[in-house]
Amino acid sequence: MLEEMVNVLLPHLKKEEGWRESAYRDHLGYLTIGYGRMIDEKKGGHITRDEGEFLLMNDIQRIETALMAAIPWMKELNGVRQAILVSMAYQMGVDGLLGFKNMLKHAKCGEFAAAGTHMRASLWYRQTPERAFRMSMAMEKGTAEDLL
Repeated sequence: MLEEMVNVLLPHLKKEEGWRESAYRDHLGYLTIGYGRMIDEKKGGHITRDEGEFLLMNDIQRIETALMAAIPWMKELNGVRQAILVSMAYQMGVDGLLGFKNMLKHAKCGEFAAAGTHMRASLWYRQTPERAFRMSMAMEKGTAEDLL
């Protein structure tokens, strides 16, 4: 793309389309997000796999930053256990993960069997038992074999 065109096009489209951080229905009723990005499948809208990967990595970075601020001892855990905490926060939000006070207390102390037990004694476990079971086993073992 010509630099001059881009220098005109980007601010023009941003002005015309406006920014919306949440999905909304445009003036024709189609699901849209961002700077007028139509994502409604009824009209052929979508995101690409690469865009999905980009969004996922942004979400992971945002969650990891929030968790490191809220539970800084997380950096002492191995990568698998860190991944479990980020995954839980991805699924239920950072505040949802922080509600697992007993599990987090045990994980902080290195009592991973107890942490796994508390994971399995939760509403989260009853709502998503297969996923939660795999994650609780990985928390106990500290290995990724149950996650992948």
